Amino acid sequence: MSIEVLVVMKIKRFLSFPIFMVLCLMAFVYYTTVFIFIEDWLGLKSSGGVLNMLIFNFLAFMSLFSFGACVLIDPGNVPSSFVPDVEDDGGSDQRSRNSGAQSRYCDKCSTYKPPRAHHCRVCGRCVLRMDHHCLWVNNCIGYSNYKPFVVLITYAAVGCIYSFVMIMSGAIQKDWEFGSLKMLYISCGTIIGSLCLILGTLLGWHIYLLGHNMTTIEYHEGIRAQWLARKSGKIYHHRYNVGFYRNIALGRGT
Repeated sequence: MSIEVLVVMKIKRFLSFPIFMVLCLMAFVYYTTVFIFIEDWLGLKSSGGVLNMLIFNFLAFMSLFSFGACVLIDPGNVPSSFVPDVEDDGGSDQRSRNSGAQSRYCDKCSTYKPPRAHHCRVCGRCVLRMDHHCLWVNNCIGYSNYKPFVVLITYAAVGCIYSFVMIMSGAIQKDWEFGSLKMLYISCGTIIGSLCLILGTLLGWHIYLLGHNMTTIEYHEGIRAQWLARKSGKIYHHRYNVGFYRNIALGRGT
């Protein structure tokens, strides 16, 4: 496949209504924060206004850059030459080894897949260390683009919190009378406050996953594994959990 075709295919990923909605939301938060709330509170020509604008510009740029990376970076394909090493399976006989190899065979792709790889029904392929398929970036989140995804929600959450602080700081110093400006503050504060809650929760969730070195899929698989372990009187331990610090270090390397 030529480079030109690959470039066109990646650009086409942006032709998605959810991506359009995300970009519109980013533009809305940026415009209202800089040109309405910072301007109304401090003024863009004051030193405080310029400083706050530069800080928010940095957060907005990093959010947009990380968003583009999540859309464009391939999450990780399973090499066509991959063959499982059945000697590494936990089984002691040939039957258990064959069972382990069979459990890592994808009927849809007609090929073997490594541990932690899963088949995505939306993308129609197996993805290395698949976390989930994200509608908002029109791409799977996997081995190669999980780091920019976490960076994205980190900067987006911090940016929304910063914007909310700008709104509240300006609102506190005003002598309010009911009018269109007050309704604008209330409406934007509600929208951006909701984004803070959503993105903050999402960021906390993925920090938890990073701390345990697991994906969203593995978390849900682990719930059933814990139930089966308790039923048989055993203690379940996630096989890839090597301690919080090492888990975070491994997560940064993906």
